[in-house]
Amino acid sequence: MTAKNLQDVLDRAGNTVELLRNSQLGAYIYPVVPSEFTNFRREVTAWQNTAVLFDQSHHMVNLFISGKDALRLLSDTGINSVAKFEVGTAKQFVPVSPEGGVIGDGILFREAEDQFTYVGRAPVANWLSFHAEQGYDVDLRLDQRSPSRPYGKQVTRDLWRFQIQGPRAWEVIEKVNGGPVEQVKFFRMGHITIAGEQVRTLRHGMAGAPGLEIWGPYESYDKIRDAILEAGREFGLEPAGARAYSCNTLESGWIPSPLPAVYTSDELRPYREWLGADSYEATNALAGSFVSDHIEDYYLNPWELGYGSFVKFDHDFIGRDALQAIDPEQQRRKVTLAWDPEDVAKLLASPVDPEGSGYQFFDLPNANYGSSNFDSIVDADGNNIGLSLFTGYSANERKALSLATINPDVPLGAEVRVIWGEPNGGSRKTTVQPHEQFAVRAIVSPAPYSVMARDAYQAGWRTSVSV
Repeated sequence: MTAKNLQDVLDRAGNTVELLRNSQLGAYIYPVVPSEFTNFRREVTAWQNTAVLFDQSHHMVNLFISGKDALRLLSDTGINSVAKFEVGTAKQFVPVSPEGGVIGDGILFREAEDQFTYVGRAPVANWLSFHAEQGYDVDLRLDQRSPSRPYGKQVTRDLWRFQIQGPRAWEVIEKVNGGPVEQVKFFRMGHITIAGEQVRTLRHGMAGAPGLEIWGPYESYDKIRDAILEAGREFGLEPAGARAYSCNTLESGWIPSPLPAVYTSDELRPYREWLGADSYEATNALAGSFVSDHIEDYYLNPWELGYGSFVKFDHDFIGRDALQAIDPEQQRRKVTLAWDPEDVAKLLASPVDPEGSGYQFFDLPNANYGSSNFDSIVDADGNNIGLSLFTGYSANERKALSLATINPDVPLGAEVRVIWGEPNGGSRKTTVQPHEQFAVRAIVSPAPYSVMARDAYQAGWRTSVSV
């Protein structure tokens, strides 16, 4: 008999870790957008040197929330305070489980008094949709992300969504608008006109560069995109493909895919019975060298992901008691790991070395081979001191980098080892072939890693959360 829901899937599997480690889902895909327009190196360096157009129209869900209880729903489910959440602003929204583990995160737009839009990955949209049914007077409409592999089918969305970013982004924006555009405060919304169409805007920054996120009805996708590319030509604007897009998070420091902390709490059994047997949570692929028998060891709290400043105890919310019991000073903290070039060279050479060890393939520029990635970080004595969570290559920094959470007593500048590859030859994931593990040297570095992003962050910006 076919499993009916997530709880059914877990009960039949018996071991949640083994279920997710051997998921056949594969790596997370940025769909529909071409992998490259020129080459990913040129596209990546454009957001640091000129300007870039990111196409975010397909890889995130949109959840439209309206009604008199909409704000109460968000307050009850998010660690964020909504006391000063003004119409025409946005915030990075983070819910946690009753145990305090992060469910996910995304951008929450307040477009009118009782009208909000959540944009991000599926786990938060699922969480909000379930809780909306628990006595809230709200209306929801879900616009699912585009299929990972559309195989030539025509794909459409409710909205297109672009970002124009980079040192020359504002020149592009003002040219396409036909006049000056007010540089409102970060995460403030507004309007501009493109090709005769009024579109919504959000002041944003990708890897520290200034710019705008813009969106409008999908029917005008081609018209708007063509107008931006034409206006941006003289300023060196590059359209970014799917390969380049994932690199921005390595520089800006946002960890995009924590494992939703929903698999264990008895209190969440009704939620697991509500989630489908084919849901994100049921098919999510765990990858990496860190392996535990207990799925709880993969849960991450807000401080471990760099969201500690978002936690506000001025309201009651799911997980509040668990977070209040946590000592922030004792938690792991978010860092960037700069991988040793010689060790990375060994990984890259492995596929063409007939006498060498066969290591897990290190793809460029995104080396992740699961949806939620967990590689062990060890010290000189082999003790586990943290988790490496997202790995790839930055053409701007000319380095292999990973975003990680690490013990609080490990200083910046320390040399550590990241264990690359899975134990015992690897799991049964479609992205894995039999291999040996390799301990890669890495230097503990700041997050964001990009100097431009760090300088902007210190000046009051926040990093991008659009992947």
